[in-house]
Amino acid sequence: MNSEVAYSIVVPVFNEEEVISVTYERLKKVMDTTGKPYELLFVNDGSADRTAQILSAICQKDTNVKLINFSRNFGHQIAISAGMDNALGQAVVVIDADLQDPPEIILQMIEKWKEGYEVVYATRKKRKGETFFKKWTAAVFYRLLRSMTDVNIPVDTGDFRLIDRKVCNVMKNIKEKNRFVRGLVSWAGFRQTAVEYVREERFAGETKYPLCKMIKLSLDAMTSFSHKPLKLAIYLGFLFSSLSFLYLLFAIFERLFTSYTVPGWTSIMATSLFFNGIILIILGIIGEYIGRIYDETKNRPLYIIGSKEGFGRGGESCE
Repeated sequence: MNSEVAYSIVVPVFNEEEVISVTYERLKKVMDTTGKPYELLFVNDGSADRTAQILSAICQKDTNVKLINFSRNFGHQIAISAGMDNALGQAVVVIDADLQDPPEIILQMIEKWKEGYEVVYATRKKRKGETFFKKWTAAVFYRLLRSMTDVNIPVDTGDFRLIDRKVCNVMKNIKEKNRFVRGLVSWAGFRQTAVEYVREERFAGETKYPLCKMIKLSLDAMTSFSHKPLKLAIYLGFLFSSLSFLYLLFAIFERLFTSYTVPGWTSIMATSLFFNGIILIILGIIGEYIGRIYDETKNRPLYIIGSKEGFGRGGESCE
C-alpha cells in the first residue's frame, strides 16, 4: 500500500456521461482544499455511453484520477467493492456520481475521522426530488431491516460514507456475492458516527436504481443479515394449523347440532387456493436463500476488470 495517499474517493459510475465531468470538478475542488495527497478512483460498471471515454480523458490530464473499467455490468454494490479493493488511502470515501450526495460533506467526514471515528456515514435528513412512494418505501425498508437483524444498520443512510484503512482491509476480505455494502460495514463494527445532510435532486440523467433493482437490493439485505424470513414458515404453519383445527371443530359442531350445511365446492376451492398461495410464498423465500447459497458455492470472482488507467504512476503496481 502506498502510504502517501491520505484519501481515496471511490466513485461507482454507470452511464453518467451527462454529469461525470461536473462530478469530477466538484470532487477535485473539495479534495484540493485538504492539502493532502488523494486519489479519485472511478469504477466504470460497464457503461454503454461515453462515460468511459470522458473518464479516460480526465485520467490522462490529472494524475490524481484512476479508472477501473469492468468487462461488463456487475452492479453498483460490486463496483463499490472493487473500488475498496483498489483504494490506497488511509481513509476511503464512497460517493455516487449523480451529485445527490454533495461532495462538500466529505470535509465533515474527514473531520470526524480525525477525531478518531473509523466509520463516518451520512444520514439523510431531507430527500429532495424524490416521490412520496420512494421516500415511504425507503423508510419502511430501513426500519424493517433494523427490526429483523441483530446488526445495527443505521436508518436513512446510503453508501455515502468514509471508512478507515483498517475497515477497508476487512471489507476486502469479505467475498460474499450478493452484497449489501452498507450492512457489511455496520457488521464489521469499529467506532462509528454520522453526519447529517440534505440529499439533493439528481444533477442530470436518470436514476440507476429503478424499482426492480431496489427490490433486489432489499432482498440481498434481508437474506444477508437475517434468517427470520425462514422462520415465517414455522409461524404461518402453526397459525393456519390452529385455524384449520378450530374450523374443523366448528364444522363437526355444525354437522351434529344444526341442520345447516354448505354442500358447495366454492369454499373448499377458496381455502385450497389460499393455503397453496401461502405454500408458494414460503417456497419462494426458501428459494431465495438456496439461490444465494448456490452463488457462493460457484466461487466465481466478484468482478472482472477489463482495463485500468492511471495506475502504475508514482511507483504503484499496475495490473
